[in-house]
Amino acid sequence: MPCADDRFADELAELNSAEEFLDYFGIDFDARVVQVNRLHILQRFHDYLAKQEAGHLPDYAAYQHWLARAYADFVGSSAQTEKVFAVFQKAEGSSFVPLSSLTG
Repeated sequence: MPCADDRFADELAELNSAEEFLDYFGIDFDARVVQVNRLHILQRFHDYLAKQEAGHLPDYAAYQHWLARAYADFVGSSAQTEKVFAVFQKAEGSSFVPLSSLTG
């Protein structure tokens, strides 16, 4: 007999977009914020989940909390400010590549 954890994992596996995750966890959202930041929100959500205590599997409430926090990070901010992905982290330090170095 499948347990609730298996059902939860199966339901999560069916979610394909930031909007589906937000709807599933009952989080109200502004479609404009999600449209511009969907990958950043999902990556931040993943990063928050990765920081959970070792051996502790997050449940629905924990996932909901971390997704709401990840979404909120981008409501009043931007991808450039939040620096979720390495490309934005490197942008602060001078990552200059001269055109002459790009030879084929």
